Amino acid sequence: MSIRIQPSILSADFANLKSEFESISSADGIHVDVMDGHFVPNLTFGLPVVQRMQEISTLPLDVHLMIEDLDRWAVEYAKLGVFSVTLHLESCEEVAKTISAVKATGVRVGLAIKPGTPISEIEPFISIVDQVLVMSVEPGFGGQTFIPETIQKIRDLKSLIRRISPDTWIQVDGGIGVQNIEDVARAGADTFVAGSAVFNSGKPAENIEALRNLAIRGSSTS
Repeated sequence: MSIRIQPSILSADFANLKSEFESISSADGIHVDVMDGHFVPNLTFGLPVVQRMQEISTLPLDVHLMIEDLDRWAVEYAKLGVFSVTLHLESCEEVAKTISAVKATGVRVGLAIKPGTPISEIEPFISIVDQVLVMSVEPGFGGQTFIPETIQKIRDLKSLIRRISPDTWIQVDGGIGVQNIEDVARAGADTFVAGSAVFNSGKPAENIEALRNLAIRGSSTS
């Protein structure tokens, strides 16, 4: 199983974004949290800033949309040429139609669920997405503590994916660090979003390597 580490740019220094991107060049992608202050109680950035990130990044951008009116906006982000766009199940009115519209742009599509949303609600869409994002904190703020019950949720999702769509990635976002990434990988996740665990110590490259090694170890015993 391939392991992917995707630092969350939400924890980076926005005043020095280009150098921050360069500091995480060993990562597998950059996780970009787009928040509108409505779907979640925080506001980050919109299309123009993501477009600029796309222009300066040498890594694939994984855009996580925590916004209202996804049926309208998801395709606009996909048209920027990013690597993937992840939609929240809870914010989509026409889930299958919006997934199809994003895919039509040639961009990978993910579907995210909040901690309180059961796996059963996402099951009908697993076969048509490239990635399922399990939120292990309530979306909206960085630096939160990992919710332990997420481990069982990942195990349940892994069982479904093995049966329905084995190539679908399982991404986990929220409170990921050296203290838990091995267990999360052992449960079945393969793609990990980490913010403070990558940026806070001032040694992003070393932190990425440490997280990757632990995740590989966990996945080898899953």
